[in-house]
Amino acid sequence: MARKKFGSQLRNLSRNLITMTNPKSPVSEQYRTIRTNIQYSTVDQKIKTLMVTSSNPMEGKSTTVANLAVVFAQQGKKVLVIDADMRKPTVHYTFRVENIVGLINVLSKEASIDQAIQSTENENLFVLSCGPIPPNPAELLESEAMNDLLDSVKEHFDFVIFDTPPILAVTDAQILANKCDGTVLVIHSGKTEIDLAQKAKDMLVDANGKYLGVVLNAKKQQLGQHYYYYGGK
Repeated sequence: MARKKFGSQLRNLSRNLITMTNPKSPVSEQYRTIRTNIQYSTVDQKIKTLMVTSSNPMEGKSTTVANLAVVFAQQGKKVLVIDADMRKPTVHYTFRVENIVGLINVLSKEASIDQAIQSTENENLFVLSCGPIPPNPAELLESEAMNDLLDSVKEHFDFVIFDTPPILAVTDAQILANKCDGTVLVIHSGKTEIDLAQKAKDMLVDANGKYLGVVLNAKKQQLGQHYYYYGGK
């Protein structure tokens, strides 16, 4: 289903995936804890599509998306990461894939899903990059083509994670929140203002998003280490 394209020019720009480079580290263990909490966050419905957002830029949402994708794939699940941050896409850098054909091309009917999805260095992990940045991201996410894409990827993958823009910046995350089985908010310890985090959560809930909880990113321990903490509703 997926083509394998690794751009060597992207290798130096890739985000550090600690769950791949150091899977036994305390931080990697925290990601596995988040994975478990997501899996057991609902009783009656299985979480198959997850949207991850933040209140503002630079809070660690894309790093969270990438590492969560890795730990789900390490569990043996077939995982797809979709870069729905159509304003500042970075997933292709993280996973060292091309960004020529992607989500935009699929939604605009310029390419099929099979043509756009790319494999990664992890045999269970696949990527649908953003593709060329469009002038109308919100309209594309609201389209019937987006609903068709969701139906298709649910059939072919065990778990699908969407990386979206910060929710306070644009409406994209609110639109997707209503379409996914669950949403997670990433906030940066010591950086994210409490009132902005609360506003971001309220916007997810108001959009009828299935809000699962928050990931507290970059919380410092006494020894100067960092970890991620997942909090419920």
